[in-house]
Amino acid sequence: MTFTNYLQCLRRMDSLISLKSTGCPSCFAGKLGISEATLYRYINYLKNLGAPIQYVKDRESYIYEFPFELNL
Repeated sequence: MTFTNYLQCLRRMDSLISLKSTGCPSCFAGKLGISEATLYRYINYLKNLGAPIQYVKDRESYIYEFPFELNL
């Protein structure tokens, strides 16, 4: 994956999380065209940037716990 594709993937992740429409981890990874292992690495990367990402079982979606803007 090129750096440009990587950034596009992170932006797509941010968009889906903001919309609360990621689905379960395997669905989220599928929407992004990446493996679940890669998804977890990217989520950890975003968390290290300060993204307040949380998985809500009842919604089966990742969400931001409070408003967050990704600046890459």
